Order: sequence, then C-alpha cells, then structure tokens
Amino acid sequence: MILKIILGLVFVCILWLAIEIFIHAKKDPMSRPLKFNLIGFLIGLITDFGDTLGIGNFGTTTTLYRFTNYIPDERKLPGTLNAIQAIPTMTESFFFLTAVPVELTTLIPMVIAAVVGAYSGSRIVVRWETAMIQKVMAIALTITSLLMLANKMGWIALIATNNSAYGLHGWLLVIGIVGNFILGVLMTAGVGLYAPCMVLVYLLGMKPIAAFPIMMLSCALLMPVASYNFIQEERVSYRGVFGFLIGGILGVYIAATFVKSLPMKVLTWLIVLVCLWTALQLYRSSVTNQNKY
Repeated sequence: MILKIILGLVFVCILWLAIEIFIHAKKDPMSRPLKFNLIGFLIGLITDFGDTLGIGNFGTTTTLYRFTNYIPDERKLPGTLNAIQAIPTMTESFFFLTAVPVELTTLIPMVIAAVVGAYSGSRIVVRWETAMIQKVMAIALTITSLLMLANKMGWIALIATNNSAYGLHGWLLVIGIVGNFILGVLMTAGVGLYAPCMVLVYLLGMKPIAAFPIMMLSCALLMPVASYNFIQEERVSYRGVFGFLIGGILGVYIAATFVKSLPMKVLTWLIVLVCLWTALQLYRSSVTNQNKY
C-alpha cells in the first residue's frame, strides 16, 4: 500500500511538471515546445538509456549540451538538468521501486532527506552567475567521474565489507539520511546523485543493487521540487523539450525492458574520460567569464 501511494505521488509529480514545462515553454517563442527536435530527441534517448543502467545522466547530458551548443546560456544548465530530466527519471522509478526489496524504513527517510536538500540547494543555485555555475559544474563532473572510476577499480570494495543488507538501522541510518540530504543539495548544483548514492549505501553495508530504488526515487521526487525554483526564476531552457522528453522516456523503456547486458566496463571508462574532458572545458570557460568582470 505504501509503495502504491509513493508511485501515485510520483505520477502526480510527472503530471504537474509536464504542465509547468508546457506552460512556460509556450511563453518562449524560441523554444517551440510542440515541434519535434531531433537533436533533443537523441540527447534524451542516449542519456536516459545510460541513466537507467545506473550511469547517471547529468554528466552525459552536460557533455552533449556543450558539444552541440544546445544551451548557449549556461546559467540555465543546472535548472535544465533538473527540470527536463525529471520526467524520464521519474519514469525509471516505476521499473525499479518494486523490483528491489529495500526496507521502507530506510528508503522513505533517505528520499525525504534528499528532497529537503534539493529544495534548499535550488534556492541558492538560482542566484549564481555563469562563471560560478561553470566552475561548480566542472567540480561536480570531476567528483562524479572519480567516484565512477573508484567503483570500477574496486577501491570502494576494499573498504566496504559485509554488503548483504537491504536496509540501514541505528547510527548507520542517520549517516545515510544526512548523506542523502547533502547529495540532494549537491544535485541542484549539477552533481549527479547516482554515483555518490551508490558509493554511500555500499560503504554503509548495503547491497549495491539496493542503491537503485533509493537513488532513483530520490531523484524522481527531488527533481520536481528543485525544478520549482528554477522554473520560477526562468533558469530553465525549453529548447526541443518535446523531442527530449520522448527520447528520454523511450531510452528508459528500452534499457529497462530489453537490455540485459552491455560491455559496461568499456562504456564506463569512456564516460569517465568524456566527463573529465567536459569538466576541463567548463573550468576554462569559467575562468574566461570571470576575467571579463
């Protein structure tokens, strides 16, 4: 019953955010929300396909946005990542929330903490200028890449033992709640929650697979909450949003339904290198913008 209520809440969030995006996109004559955009479709398809497999979509979306010059005003980058990627991410939660038996006494407090953190963080990030956002995004991509690298190299497993639990209790649960609150704050600045959350639950003794419902439901509920402040402050780009959402949802469906195995080691190494390269470019741009003033 509780899971049905949570899934119902996610569905309500999808409807609310879809309406908000459509209303605000219609006000921008340059966005043309109902016109299908092939570039947006492909970016949504690629990034949310990988997101469903646990790679995360903030790093890959940022890279593709910069490569295609999709968002010239990078002040809108954190808001766009949270608002436009929210609906595909919420779709993922329908596949994973009931598939992995995580204890609700762990799932619900950690998700609530992430949502509260996201709302707090978004009120700060909406006031940042271009140089600050570029610098923080560069740091965010670097941190995410290093966590992915550490996980693939097996370094996390060396310090994490007895990973057999599907829930946290006592002081371990407190650490998990505080940690997810911080990750919710960082999410609004462009730090993807997937890799850090997976490392967090792994270090606290939970099975790595248990991270999926926690991180996906956290993102599914915190992204609409964070998006509210970004949308109200007009820090979201709606370019090609219709094609992006179709591609993103399709990518989620393909990955969750049909894909059983991929050469994830090669793919992860490629994403780590690309994210680090994008981080370097963002940092160089931030220095250039900072020197203008």
